[in-house]
Amino acid sequence: MSEVTVEQLAQVVGTPVDRMLEQMKDAGLPQTSGSDSITDGEKQTLLAFLKRSHGEAEGDAEPSKITLKRKTTSQLKVGGGVKGKTVNVEVRKKRTYVKRNIAPEVEVEKSRREEAQQKAEEEDRKLQEARQRLEAERKDEETRKKQEAERKEAERADAERQAADQQRKSEEDKRRADLEKARREAEERRRKDNERGPGRGKRGAGGRGTLHRSEKARKGSAKARAGKANQRRGNQQAEHAFEKPTAPVVREVALPETITVAELAQRMSVKAAEVIKAMFTMGSMVTINQVIDQETASIVVEEMGHKVKLVKADAIEDSLEQDHQAHDEGESQSRAPVVTVMGHVDHGKTSLLDYIRKAKVQAGEAGGITQHIGAYHVETGHGMITFLDTPGHAAFTAMRARGAKATDIVILVVAADDGMMPQTEEAIQHSKAAGVPLVVAVNKMDKEQADPDRVKNEMAAKDVIPEDWGGDTQFVPVSAHTGQGIDELLDAILLQSEMLELNAVPEAPGKGIVVESRLDKGRGPVATILVQNGTLNLGDNVLVGQQYGRVRAMLDENAKPIKAAGPSIPVEILGLDGTPDAGDEMLVVRDERKAREIALFRQGKFREVKLARQQASKLENLFDNMGGERKTLNVVLKTDVRGSLEALIGALNDLGNEEVQVKVVSSGVGGITETDANLALASNAVIFGFNVRADASARRIVESEELDMRYYSVIYDIIDDVNKALTGLLGSELREEIVGIAEVRDVFRSPKLGAIAGCMVIEGTVFRNERIRVLRDNVVVFEGELESLRRYKDDVNEVRNGVECGIGVKSYNDVKAGDLIEVFKGVEVARTLDS
Repeated sequence: MSEVTVEQLAQVVGTPVDRMLEQMKDAGLPQTSGSDSITDGEKQTLLAFLKRSHGEAEGDAEPSKITLKRKTTSQLKVGGGVKGKTVNVEVRKKRTYVKRNIAPEVEVEKSRREEAQQKAEEEDRKLQEARQRLEAERKDEETRKKQEAERKEAERADAERQAADQQRKSEEDKRRADLEKARREAEERRRKDNERGPGRGKRGAGGRGTLHRSEKARKGSAKARAGKANQRRGNQQAEHAFEKPTAPVVREVALPETITVAELAQRMSVKAAEVIKAMFTMGSMVTINQVIDQETASIVVEEMGHKVKLVKADAIEDSLEQDHQAHDEGESQSRAPVVTVMGHVDHGKTSLLDYIRKAKVQAGEAGGITQHIGAYHVETGHGMITFLDTPGHAAFTAMRARGAKATDIVILVVAADDGMMPQTEEAIQHSKAAGVPLVVAVNKMDKEQADPDRVKNEMAAKDVIPEDWGGDTQFVPVSAHTGQGIDELLDAILLQSEMLELNAVPEAPGKGIVVESRLDKGRGPVATILVQNGTLNLGDNVLVGQQYGRVRAMLDENAKPIKAAGPSIPVEILGLDGTPDAGDEMLVVRDERKAREIALFRQGKFREVKLARQQASKLENLFDNMGGERKTLNVVLKTDVRGSLEALIGALNDLGNEEVQVKVVSSGVGGITETDANLALASNAVIFGFNVRADASARRIVESEELDMRYYSVIYDIIDDVNKALTGLLGSELREEIVGIAEVRDVFRSPKLGAIAGCMVIEGTVFRNERIRVLRDNVVVFEGELESLRRYKDDVNEVRNGVECGIGVKSYNDVKAGDLIEVFKGVEVARTLDS
């Protein structure tokens, strides 16, 4: 073997050069640097030294000693319940065995090693049993405590119910006794009065009595008795009579940023007329339904002698957030990653997801493209992953941005034969804006034109650097057709999720985001929710954007009913009072009344914003009309889901220019109804249905009034048709087209016709009935018409290129040799939105 350097030997052996030099120094060899050469003899010397240092004998003998090391790590949970501590137990063992020359000693040593190994295995088994026993005891303790708590809760509820029943019974008995006592007293008084009256009459007629008393005394006695009777009746009625307050009642009135006069009067417990009168004396004339600001309301409240409590508009929202944070406690656990598949249209996003799901989703998509955000919960061999499949068409920008905000990892699918495209770059921007890590899947590797290096170069130009180039982005070559690289892609996803340390609290109230929503004819509003934290249970009261309700049914992505959904699980829920907007936050609320209150507050706030936008739009249209008439295409738009509605409205509003525009008069989710048809009739609008149909009453109006109603299932078909309609509104414009040029060679004078130009047609054709221009040194000196066009002595209608002719210019006699006569005509050209 030829001589090699120390550095080459170190590479072959697989050890650092510094360590190799140190070992050679200990062996007594002269080499001091990696570039020094080493001979075969020096190699043998180094090998012998290393064997001696490792306890091996010279030559081919077996090692004289061996060292065994073992390290085991386990966890023990000390104490039960939530506050139990987890203790890491690490056991390290090291044994050195020396070989002896006597054969029995070898056997003894071998048996000792076997005994040591058996002993270690026995210790591991005992440790495992102890851990299992502790875990079982902990679970039994938790179960016992839970049963004990439930029992105590049931006993407490029974005790409270019994106490309430006892109290109600005692109150009922007391009320009955009081009524019975009052009845007996009334009967006793009535009996005494009856005995007293007739007795006096009889005694007055002939017996003992009061004949000796005077009339005045009798009248006084009657008045005293009447006064006592009135006093008794007054005492009986005093229990239910209204007593006028002796001092004015001062109330604390909560004032929001805006309030109506009627509501202000109700909060002060006075009549609205009094508030109107007080404001009239202050110099403000208002009506009962007029809205006043917080400052004016504060002055009125103080003027009427009450205290003011100012309330922020978002105070109810702050209280909701505080309540949710108060219940958001529990043990944090790791959760599955939420992965969004993004990329350019037709780069294989859905096909890649189909291979992972073993389903055929793309075949059901209209036009072979994804037009909704699909949410899938997938159990792979590498763990659980939730996938969101976003559309790739340019009109779905808002849907892709929403997908990036709701996700943990973005898989950017790039076709290996197509490279970087506009939606690819847009997806990179969305993921960077949301701070979400990227995993690039280079798809279609099974094609002959596949060029992954080109993809890497183009991505690196957009600051997405591959790992093998020193960056932090994983590039995985895959094929959705053959399944190449799918396992590596899943490993990359799980590796990225481990680095992110994704956690959630399953015991907390559910919290998530709306992926999509639609209006189902048989089931009502249906919302697709991605649970991000906590657990969403069947029967929970939820607040979703401006909508609220109770979860009446919950389905997974395969339309199977489930009762609970934990973190990173997409579900469809039924029971909301309307279709929420895609991207709205979902919160589980303990109190249904509070959910309704917050939803109504948000709806009112949205209504105010909508009115403000309408006012601004009217003002903008006013100024536009002052500058010139702007043609408008009115549209009534109905779609199947909220995401498509949002994408279509955004795409239609982007169409048009300063002369024509699209105005979405009405939009919504669900089928086309009679109201939509009447609105289209009143506003002279076109009805567009995207994956929805009109009902019978709407069809009758459309047919009788001959409205324009169209159905679509692919979004860019709508955009193309609207573009054509706007182009039709633009009309056409008249453009000039030069049809011929004649050069004046000489000028002849005629007493009848004036100046006649002898010309040669040098370009195109000269027509007699078209307009002309006279050019001198390429400057227009006259524009008018031809008076005559002759070929020799004959009048002709046209003269072609290369032919001489005589031209008489009408109303112009200053034609000179060398002038050019340019013949042109007007041509109508259809205008486009870009022109």
